[in-house]
Amino acid sequence: MSVRVGILGATGAVGQRFIQLLDDHPIFELAAVTASPESAGLSYREAAKWRVDTAIPDDVAEMEVVATEPAAIADADVDLLFSSLPSSVATEVEPPFLEAGYVVSSNSSNDRMAGDVPLTIPEINPDHLGLIDVQRDERGWDGALVKNPNCSTITMVPTLAALDEFGLEAVHVSTLQAVSGAGYSGVTSMEILDNAIPHIGGEEDKMETESRKLLGSFDGAELSLHDADVVASCNRIPTLDGHLENVFADLADDPEPAAVRDAMRAFESADLSSSPDQLIKVFGPDEPDRPQPRLDRMYADGMGIVAGGVESTTKGVQYNCLAHNTIRGAAGASILNGELLVEEGYV
Repeated sequence: MSVRVGILGATGAVGQRFIQLLDDHPIFELAAVTASPESAGLSYREAAKWRVDTAIPDDVAEMEVVATEPAAIADADVDLLFSSLPSSVATEVEPPFLEAGYVVSSNSSNDRMAGDVPLTIPEINPDHLGLIDVQRDERGWDGALVKNPNCSTITMVPTLAALDEFGLEAVHVSTLQAVSGAGYSGVTSMEILDNAIPHIGGEEDKMETESRKLLGSFDGAELSLHDADVVASCNRIPTLDGHLENVFADLADDPEPAAVRDAMRAFESADLSSSPDQLIKVFGPDEPDRPQPRLDRMYADGMGIVAGGVESTTKGVQYNCLAHNTIRGAAGASILNGELLVEEGYV
């Protein structure tokens, strides 16, 4: 089975990850790439300042970049679109594609918390795709919009889902986030070298709200947020890729650290092409200094979550978790949602 796909905003940092991850994908065939009007009409090689650590696939390098509008891809016979647009642009650009009948798996942050938009991690809440039916009824379009969460949220939530069996009540998290999360022009070298920045605009709110939506329950018509309190402090540090997070989880039960490690290791993955066999890799007490971004961000080709440093606290447990922010936390997450959309018959 081959599904023809397109990328909205294909020349940026996340767009380039999409290109890399879609090369030789077992299901998806790249058929269209879009970008700003300035890039339209150029070959992808000419339009993109390529920065990914593998070469541009030869067939993509010579593809013509087209404008980001439905008419420009009308002849490409695309079944599914991946969006890596800035949220300010996506707010205006995504709706015309949805009205035109396209299914869009989007990494952009707009509409993530909308009541009729699935915010999905396939291993966590695949049933939330049922919101698509609500969305189509309420908005009157033939297409469908699915979002993946913020890169810092997606690092933590799988571990919280594993802990929910112990009665998850509250979460405090402090993040150490890589510079690639800000995009290629997001943080200058003079700002970040020999430094750490203890604030990332909007990031704390995304972690605090998206986590509760992802862990919430869907009754077929309406989604209810998880009732755990989530408080986040987000920090930028001078690592290239890989978000490391220090999590303190309050639990109703009082599990031993070994039970917490076992629950994380046993948490079920998804039966999809891009999902790892074991979603969460967990380091034991003999390796308290892991995970580390440089050593562990490429676990499961960058699509897995890594945890360690599990210890008991007076209210629950503390631990560290890590994921590759532009693979699992961005392009790879959208591709995985695309695979779920195919599996569930929405594409």
